[in-house]
Amino acid sequence: MTTDEQLETAIERLLDAERFAEAERLVARAAPQLQKVLAAALAEGGWFGESHAAESLRAATVPDPDERVAAVRSLLAEEARMGMMVGVAVGWALHGELNESATEGES
Repeated sequence: MTTDEQLETAIERLLDAERFAEAERLVARAAPQLQKVLAAALAEGGWFGESHAAESLRAATVPDPDERVAAVRSLLAEEARMGMMVGVAVGWALHGELNESATEGES
């Protein structure tokens, strides 16, 4: 189990541009496959189902232009947050799979 201190330390290490650049290179190599996993996870979670379609329509049809822009921005921000959270979960799971594969390869 990862402690809060270990998690905080690991996040701090990501501020090192070189460490983060390596993670970016790995993600870029895996991006096409990861995109499929992310899309499947979002679909399974119902994030972009009927309720999303209804909310998109509501935001796009708000009569007042300023309120419409605010509603669309809010929807986009929520989509970005959700995508990021699910994306992090996918990355975390991938990390676990890679560690498991490495451990199995050592035995």
